[in-house]
Amino acid sequence: MEAQNITEKSKEAPSTEALSAVTETLTLNKTLKIEPLTPEAFKPFGDLIDKESSEFFMINNGSTRRYHRMADVDVADNGGEPIISIFQATPLQYPLSIKMMERHPLGSQAFVPLLGNPYLILVAPKDDSPDPSAIRAFISNGKQGVNYHKGVWHHPVLALTEQDQFLIVDRAGPGNNCDEVYFSDKVQVELTLDDLVSI
Repeated sequence: MEAQNITEKSKEAPSTEALSAVTETLTLNKTLKIEPLTPEAFKPFGDLIDKESSEFFMINNGSTRRYHRMADVDVADNGGEPIISIFQATPLQYPLSIKMMERHPLGSQAFVPLLGNPYLILVAPKDDSPDPSAIRAFISNGKQGVNYHKGVWHHPVLALTEQDQFLIVDRAGPGNNCDEVYFSDKVQVELTLDDLVSI
């Protein structure tokens, strides 16, 4: 990526301040292809939380399968602590113009769907700023959660169902743990629902 203008902006969020950046030099026109969510495809960005692709062992005198350690919670940097929250999300309007990405430099962030509804995931590789040409889109079947590794660029939650709910495991504590990057008008990345893969 070429040099970009970066300006700091305060964000109302517990224990964090956000960095807001605008890309000025890149020109791009791209429509994202939505991919199935698999452990192999998502591995560069984090962990897939999905019992269908995980091994288990029996506990509780043989009455319970434990699908063990599907993801690691990585939040200890700079005195962070793990917390559990619930997000309730509403769908955005599609086709959606992707104008921003965010990352959490001090901790991982896991999303586990609570109501069994499919939802979308947008990610870009770790770097100083997100490369819009490298953004990938995935669809969860509603039983699959994801754990974004520390520093992975992603779009805020993309529900497809009204009032959908997600269990979130992430970080609370001191320090700036949310960087936001906003793309210039010359960067046109579009997400449509026209070619949703079967799930």
